[in-house]
Amino acid sequence: MSRSKSDSGKKPVKIRPPSPKTAPRQTAGRSLSCEPPTKSIIQRRTQSLPSPSERRRLSRRASVRFVDSLGLDLENVKVFKSGEDPFVPEHVLFRLLMNAELSSSKRMEISLPYLKPMFSVQPGDCSDFTERLCCQQVCLERVLCYEPGIIGIVQVVNLAFEKEVSVRYSFTNWKSCSETKAYWVASKSFTNGPCCDTFRFHLPVPPFILHPGAVLEFAICYK
Repeated sequence: MSRSKSDSGKKPVKIRPPSPKTAPRQTAGRSLSCEPPTKSIIQRRTQSLPSPSERRRLSRRASVRFVDSLGLDLENVKVFKSGEDPFVPEHVLFRLLMNAELSSSKRMEISLPYLKPMFSVQPGDCSDFTERLCCQQVCLERVLCYEPGIIGIVQVVNLAFEKEVSVRYSFTNWKSCSETKAYWVASKSFTNGPCCDTFRFHLPVPPFILHPGAVLEFAICYK
């Protein structure tokens, strides 16, 4: 076969295959990706069971506290020691004595060893008590003697809404005296008598006063 001039004038073109390239090295601990590394969302926790001593300590921590709408405590815990007499508030003892007298057919009287009323009949049990109350506007109704002192019950005629009752007392035949305030207890109406208010007062008796011949005198003032 004959070659043409155009074919004889062209030189063959050499083709070189691509050279093999090594994979890029990755830096330890770093990723070429822009996305943050993924983390496992499953976490395992292990905890040993508490010992019996720890359970007792935890159970002692649990407590209940009762409070009112203002956050104040509703209870008052008092721990009494062996041989210690509990303290009874005055108003509690007063109500107990009054309820005992009202519920009993016989008038109950608790007298101190050396101090007791000079009258055998309580003024409120006298037949002329209502008459004297209308005349004097104020009258002693009852005296209760007990260990911490004396409680007196006073009836006053309801002349005004605001009223004040005080008691002046003396252990020295009025050479010296003290004064205390009586507190309102309740309202009371007598049959065929005026509308009255009941007041209560307490006279403390010091222990050194309780000796033979000791005398307590008091006077009631109504304003």
